[in-house]
Amino acid sequence: MRVKVNQDACIGCGACAAICDKVFELDDEGLSTVKEEEISKDLEEVVKDAIDSCPTGAIVGE
Repeated sequence: MRVKVNQDACIGCGACAAICDKVFELDDEGLSTVKEEEISKDLEEVVKDAIDSCPTGAIVGE
């Protein structure tokens, strides 16, 4: 699984980082960034939870 954050859609609510801080973090501007785009199998479910929790749909997983 790969994951990306659309910076134009991100509002910096921090839900993704709160749910999965191994993958997501907030940058200096307060917007979400991905630490590593390639997600290991053991983190896929929690990353999917973060994707579902994003209020603007800024996180895309494939």
